[in-house]
Amino acid sequence: MSGANPARGEASLSLAGETLVLRPSFAALVAAEGELGPLFALVERAADGRLALGEMVALFWHCLRDRPAGLSRDDFGEAIAAQGLAASTPALKILLGQILAGR
Repeated sequence: MSGANPARGEASLSLAGETLVLRPSFAALVAAEGELGPLFALVERAADGRLALGEMVALFWHCLRDRPAGLSRDDFGEAIAAQGLAASTPALKILLGQILAGR
């Protein structure tokens, strides 16, 4: 898997020794919005410090460019929680910026 392409609004997420790429494509954001509700409200909750861990995991899950074989959403969420939220914040910031700015 190649690295994140900033020109596409992609973000890298290091998780359990592997670098995953998050791509906020139209299809990924529509899927996330279908689960989480309006994306602008998600951005507002994040700005207010009210973004829930499950919401972040859902956004990341839908934006995963290439899911590793055998990776379940529960295991993905557990790995994010295990490394701490601070490690995921840079990727979250990029995705939220892309939601607001568009590409």
